[in-house]
Amino acid sequence: MVERRVGDKVIRLIQGDITDMEVDAFVFDLTADCKLGSGYGGAIATRGGKAVQDQLGAVGTLPTGEAVVTTGGNLKAKFVIHVNGPKFHEPDTAGKLARSVQAALRRADEKGLAALAFPPIGTGLYQVPLDLCAKVLLETVGTHLGGRTSLKEVLFVALDSREYAPFAKAMNGGN
Repeated sequence: MVERRVGDKVIRLIQGDITDMEVDAFVFDLTADCKLGSGYGGAIATRGGKAVQDQLGAVGTLPTGEAVVTTGGNLKAKFVIHVNGPKFHEPDTAGKLARSVQAALRRADEKGLAALAFPPIGTGLYQVPLDLCAKVLLETVGTHLGGRTSLKEVLFVALDSREYAPFAKAMNGGN
């Protein structure tokens, strides 16, 4: 585990399954149509239960850079914060990613949450480079934790060593 302190708050990097984290909420990168697909989306739908997709269905669509909160249903996390992050090689990938992370952090503060987990956003199917994702998440979360926030702990949760390595490098001061 890699850890970085921001005042009395902490950012931790761990390897694991984000849908199995014992946190107040975790972030999920959603498509604009608010449908839970395969991968983590399928795990959320299966483990979380019908309530998660029902609440997303009521949202309809979610613009890029925005976030919405649903119940965690039967998951360990009480809430899931769904963001619509950048896709493929869109212009201003870093800016869209930062806005998505900021939106998720705002939703966490609105709920008064203390512990939040982020996966690498957009780095799978949508091909956001892992090193760019790690840099943007670390900078955006670090800035947020330096201000007024209910959050005390933010986890970056990497599924495997391929995801873990760029985040560890960023947290250890690498570029």
